[in-house]
Amino acid sequence: MQWLNDFSDWFFSSSAQPVVFAAAVIAIAMIVSGLLAAWIARGATNRLIAQRDAEIKAAAIIALVDASTEASVWNSLTPQEQVLSDRAVGQADIQIRMLPIRGSAVAADWAAHQLHELKRASATFGYQLDPAVAEFRDRLVEWQNKPGRTRKVFASDLERWKLASSENERTLLAEQDAWVAQQHQAQYTTPLLPQAVAAPTAPVDTQKLLDDVDALRQPSAAPASSES
Repeated sequence: MQWLNDFSDWFFSSSAQPVVFAAAVIAIAMIVSGLLAAWIARGATNRLIAQRDAEIKAAAIIALVDASTEASVWNSLTPQEQVLSDRAVGQADIQIRMLPIRGSAVAADWAAHQLHELKRASATFGYQLDPAVAEFRDRLVEWQNKPGRTRKVFASDLERWKLASSENERTLLAEQDAWVAQQHQAQYTTPLLPQAVAAPTAPVDTQKLLDDVDALRQPSAAPASSES
């Protein structure tokens, strides 16, 4: 315990004050520098995460806008093109829903509804789809710039659409969509049927040709035998 008493006497002596003061200053400087470095690193990490989220958000919006262009001519696409378009829309929908932004699910629901309406309108002849595609694009760009205000507009549109459509109307629209899809599928499958039916008739035609050749040879052989 003697060394503890000696240290205590030295620590509170006047000769130790400069050393204690310098040690305190160094300790405080190290703590402040550590806190400052952590604050800077946190800010840089948050900016990096925000930049990455913005890039994902922009890529998803670009994919949805491109999908709206394809949805406007949905009935003119082949079934394979429709599958690829639906896959791209599904990926963009998931990316938007997983963004750490309040109201991202509302924006995804609004975009899904609008794309479905564009697909349905593409079966209507004479329907002007360019303004609808342009409005779809402008609303998503506005949501990217001002997500808080646009989220309220999207929620209002979804609520209005929900109240406007009754159960009977939804059933009729579902039946109409199923009929349009069936007609579109038949458009790309019926041209293959004539080829499948015509294939079995090829051997019959060949046999008939051989019979005709044999019939032509028989008259020429008959006079030769009579002359002999």
